Amino acid sequence: MSVELNQPIPDFSASATGDQTVTPASLAGKKVVIYFYPKDNTPGCTTEGQDFRDNYEAFTEAGAVIYGVSRDSLRTHTNFKTKHEFPFELISDPDESFCRLFDVIKPKKLYGKEYEGIERSTFVFDEQGVLRHEWRKVKVPGHVAEVLAEVQAL
Repeated sequence: MSVELNQPIPDFSASATGDQTVTPASLAGKKVVIYFYPKDNTPGCTTEGQDFRDNYEAFTEAGAVIYGVSRDSLRTHTNFKTKHEFPFELISDPDESFCRLFDVIKPKKLYGKEYEGIERSTFVFDEQGVLRHEWRKVKVPGHVAEVLAEVQAL
């Protein structure tokens, strides 16, 4: 089962920085922003994380929590989070089970070589755990402001 617009989030369990286990029950009663990105410490992913960091207060004032997700290890995530002072947690998904739940593993090409990677995507859930907005094939500039506007409108 995968996520679908206007449907509750399917059951899952994911490990995050801060020694957290994220489940639908742990997210209940909060607006939730989950953004998927390809890799820690790369230019676009760092910029996107910094944009979420710089707007974190506005998200929390709107009652939202933020989680970033990639296939990087918890150790790499912790270093990335510390280096850039991210006030939100990062979910580690080395086996891609969480990514596949959101259908963000897609064929990609780099220098003519094909591989499977994470398609930059963002999902917003309401307080009841229902998916209300999704963005796929995200371009970083201006994206966080768009997500914030949708969260504030919920």
